[in-house]
Amino acid sequence: MLENCQRYHMVLGLGALTLVTILVLIIESRYAAEGPRRREQQFLIENNSTCWRHEPYTVLQECHPCSEFDIVSKSLGVCIHTHYKEVLRCKSGEIVTKSCDRVALIEQRNFIKFESACFVLGVLSYLIGYARDRVLSRRTYLKIERQLNRVP
Repeated sequence: MLENCQRYHMVLGLGALTLVTILVLIIESRYAAEGPRRREQQFLIENNSTCWRHEPYTVLQECHPCSEFDIVSKSLGVCIHTHYKEVLRCKSGEIVTKSCDRVALIEQRNFIKFESACFVLGVLSYLIGYARDRVLSRRTYLKIERQLNRVP
């Protein structure tokens, strides 16, 4: 079926698929950012206050990875399960460290690496297929030329 498509139809289809993919990613990222929390599971191991559950708070430090020392020594209980922590200040002035999910920036970087690898693999596959097609076309052309030269 693909061999019957013209080049501009293929490029148009690929462009449409790319636009739909980008649109879906934008909509999904906005929904994830504005929607309800994906997981409210928090691991409170220390003697931290839970003021952030029932009063307004400000984020002093965004969710970031715990240091190797905190993880190995288990000096911060919130680093044991998820290896990420977030520092908050409640309206009462109390500073609280809580466990959080993976950092969005790290997940975004991993996603971009994956997409880049897929793109490179796709381009490489295209180039190999294109080269193979050229070789086969050349062989066919030479075969037809030899057959025509044999005809008296």
